[in-house]
Amino acid sequence: MITSKQRAYLRSMAMSMPAIMQIGKGGINENMLKTFSDALEARELIKLHVLENSGEDPKQLVNALAEELGAEAVSAVGRKIVLYRASEKKPTIELPRA
Repeated sequence: MITSKQRAYLRSMAMSMPAIMQIGKGGINENMLKTFSDALEARELIKLHVLENSGEDPKQLVNALAEELGAEAVSAVGRKIVLYRASEKKPTIELPRA
């Protein structure tokens, strides 16, 4: 579990990042979960864009994805969601102490 200070730090990092993937009308499937998991392992912090036609609520989706991927839900602002999970092999993001 990350603290609010760490969450704010991750949010500030994600501000300048582009969304690397989109969630469309097909919703979430096993292949997408695998892709998201691989991206989290490689980058640790990812931003996703939830398209209007997906029918998903980004605020609920970010929590569901975080639980499914074993990640932390950083933010859900508008149609963008941000997830964080420390890399098991090569961590690069150093979070501020609580």
